[in-house]
Amino acid sequence: MLTHCPHCQRSLRLTYEQIFRLEQALSQLDTGRMLTMKCPLCSSAITLEKSGLPAPKSTSQVQPPPPPNLDWLTTGLYRGEEKIADVPMALILHRPGVQRERIGEALEAVGYQAFMADTMQDALERMRFINYSCIILQTELEGTLEQSTFHTHMRNLTMDRRRYIFYILTGDTCHTLYDLEALACSANLTVNTADMRHLDIILRKSIPAYEELFGPFLEELNISGKR
Repeated sequence: MLTHCPHCQRSLRLTYEQIFRLEQALSQLDTGRMLTMKCPLCSSAITLEKSGLPAPKSTSQVQPPPPPNLDWLTTGLYRGEEKIADVPMALILHRPGVQRERIGEALEAVGYQAFMADTMQDALERMRFINYSCIILQTELEGTLEQSTFHTHMRNLTMDRRRYIFYILTGDTCHTLYDLEALACSANLTVNTADMRHLDIILRKSIPAYEELFGPFLEELNISGKR
């Protein structure tokens, strides 16, 4: 029989009448059913099995969905489609090298004008005068993403600017097209380094989806003069 609350761990001093009613209610339970009562001390719900013992706590935890399947990247599904309109300028924050050149080529392939920032200060200075439609940040550029001054700047941008920027994070630990990860990182898209060779295809898929979701809202803001 129940003697302690499984939540607050305090002793339950039930009267004889309360014990009698509890035993009576438990005896009327069908097999597999549970009885729920409230702790008189902490008011937490206590679930009892037919035996009168607290039901074991569930150990199962909610698991996030897995990253998406990327088999379509090699099928050419989005290759060769028309360039995306009205996204003129993109800013790239990435270590110099072949990978950065590939990023620039991919952005230009879908209609962007690509600009390279040599330092964080250079990037922040450019953003003072130019409204970029797309920004790509290498997550390891300043150590970790949490240490990145530029990422902190992006997270703290006011929404009247941030909502017009398609913010992409790329790095060895990123999961490509994993919307849940992008949301957790205050970004619009995440791309793993190994998938950057498919960046143009990824953009052809992700940007139209982004515009379909937010386009009408942004258009209304423009009409009302709130940009």
